[in-house]
Amino acid sequence: MFEVRNISKKFKPDFWKSDFTALDRVSFRVEKGDIVGFLGANGAGKTTLLKIILGFITPTQGEIIFDSSLSKLKSPFEKIGYMPERPYYYGNLSGLEFLEYCGQLNNLSAKKLDEQIKKWTKILKIDHALDRKISSYSKGMLQRLGFSSALLHDPELIILDEPLSGLDPIGRKDFKDILVELNKRGVTVFFSSHIVSDVEEVCRHVVVLQQGELIFSGEIKKIISDNSEDSFLITVASNTSVEEKYSSFAQQRNAEGVRCSIAIDQKNNFLRDCVEFGGEVISLTRERKTLEEVIYKLRDKK
Repeated sequence: MFEVRNISKKFKPDFWKSDFTALDRVSFRVEKGDIVGFLGANGAGKTTLLKIILGFITPTQGEIIFDSSLSKLKSPFEKIGYMPERPYYYGNLSGLEFLEYCGQLNNLSAKKLDEQIKKWTKILKIDHALDRKISSYSKGMLQRLGFSSALLHDPELIILDEPLSGLDPIGRKDFKDILVELNKRGVTVFFSSHIVSDVEEVCRHVVVLQQGELIFSGEIKKIISDNSEDSFLITVASNTSVEEKYSSFAQQRNAEGVRCSIAIDQKNNFLRDCVEFGGEVISLTRERKTLEEVIYKLRDKK
């Protein structure tokens, strides 16, 4: 759908200071029909890169290349939906007036615009407040309004900057469900977040930035498997002999007993000792790190 090719961006804070490098030779590709999470701590360069992709600012080096399905249009942005992290709204407009304005900017017919407003505001549960001034909206309502505006023109690519920020748990689930449903219909989704668990829940691929540099781009299952140890989590009922021999492997004590992290080549020995010591195995599962744990591990290596 689009390629980020060797993008760098430098800013000059003021005349007396040297240039600040916000992005340093970042390259990756987002395929058509994919749903990709864009991760990085605050200040990693996520918003800067999104602004470059959307043409709001120019890179110091590199280029953004859109696939033919977008580049053959008068402007690739005709079929791109975008919601910024901190959108600006005219507070004196009603929600309906704002959406009508957005639809007119996208050259939607009156009939099409009316259909789309009714459709998306109902799905996003903001239809009840369309006659109210935007200045009265809560943070979550503003997020729902902004998301609605990004979907009015049936975009083929959706780019969202921290779309889940400021939402309550129900709102976050609603947004994630809609993103997944849109992706099933063939819409390419690229969204930034600092909430790693949300990205892991809905995305197949992830792009990770740290201090302006790319530290990973690819499948989530690959980044997890490449950075996880091959071990088992085994919970055994309290047993003094087992606990003394494997005290260095104990991770957590709970009501059931003691949970130990055992390497795969030591699993059989551990189980045999449990039987010999009269211990009882409560549970045995393959250990799998979360994406969040892996991201922290990668950050520590930098």
